Amino acid sequence: MSPEDTAIYVLKQVPLVDGHNDLAGEIRSKFKSQVDKVDLRRDMSKYTQTDIPRLRKGRLGGQFWSAYVPCNMQFTDAVRVSMEQCDIVKRLVLKYPETFEFVTSAAGIQRAFSRGHVASMIGLEGGHSIDSSLATLRQFYDIGVRYMTLTHTCNTPWADASPVDLNSTLVDHNGLTDFGKVVVKEMNRMGMLVDLSHVSKKTMSDALDIAESPVIFSHSSAWSICHHHRNVHDDILRRVRDNNGIVMVNFNPEFVNCFPNKIEKVTATLEQVANHVDHIRNISGVDHVGVGSDFDGIPNTPFGLQSVADFPNLFAELAKRGWSIGDLKKLASGNLIRVFHEVEEVRDSMKNMKVFPHEEIIPEEFVSDIPCRPDL
Repeated sequence: MSPEDTAIYVLKQVPLVDGHNDLAGEIRSKFKSQVDKVDLRRDMSKYTQTDIPRLRKGRLGGQFWSAYVPCNMQFTDAVRVSMEQCDIVKRLVLKYPETFEFVTSAAGIQRAFSRGHVASMIGLEGGHSIDSSLATLRQFYDIGVRYMTLTHTCNTPWADASPVDLNSTLVDHNGLTDFGKVVVKEMNRMGMLVDLSHVSKKTMSDALDIAESPVIFSHSSAWSICHHHRNVHDDILRRVRDNNGIVMVNFNPEFVNCFPNKIEKVTATLEQVANHVDHIRNISGVDHVGVGSDFDGIPNTPFGLQSVADFPNLFAELAKRGWSIGDLKKLASGNLIRVFHEVEEVRDSMKNMKVFPHEEIIPEEFVSDIPCRPDL
């Protein structure tokens, strides 16, 4: 088979699960959260990088849809707007039942794929969305959220974000606080995937120190190729291997192709994205790499990967480089589904051991100057 035929063959056999897509955020910002004003059955390229004709062309089989709110909503409206983002995802599934199927388990991904549906899951992008409350975290799980990114670009009262690696004066906690470690433990207990994209290197290390379940990076790339603070260093990639987790490669040109000098618009190519995939495979192993495009969360895209229609191009490029059909299947979803299963197994084991919900409250000194938390 040609590389192009190999790509299509693989994506017919197994679901392609993308770790991160911000379509819900685009609907919020461009259509005021009014799903009825959006017709995903037609070409939406004027507004978004995602629509149904293009995702069908791209052979998408599963998607973690991001529930994202900006950092300027931390301590104000983050919980409410995060809930509204989850609601947008569910309304999209309701509006297009012939295409999308809401799932909350690893097994559900395969069931949806077998019915010709795109398995649709929710990832909460940023720990500021829980307002330092374990109860709020649990309620997000109950409505179907299956991963949480511990931070976005801002520190939370319990974890440092990746910009601190660029500027040490931004450090608040030197990684995870004791309460932040409890957040990770509670996510393990519930069966929620711990997402380490966006966090500082020390936060990554602290989370890996205590995680009882495999972790994910839902949309990150390789620091050795592009020295961007959003990317993952080789020593962390080795720890992801030891943790049995996964790094899902981001398509954002700023994370893919670092330039020595600032230019107005960073560009990247499909081949450069493939270089990141290859590097992570070489360091972590082929069982620990996936795809996390960040479509509709990035202002520009790599040449050859302009939208959700273009996923097969990446698989064809890797086939040209000698990737086997079996390894391409792992990249598409085998690795992510394995991680998801293992997270569920840890959850079930804890349930059998009668491990009860954590009840810690964030110490007052971390939130004492926050006007919306006067009752601590």
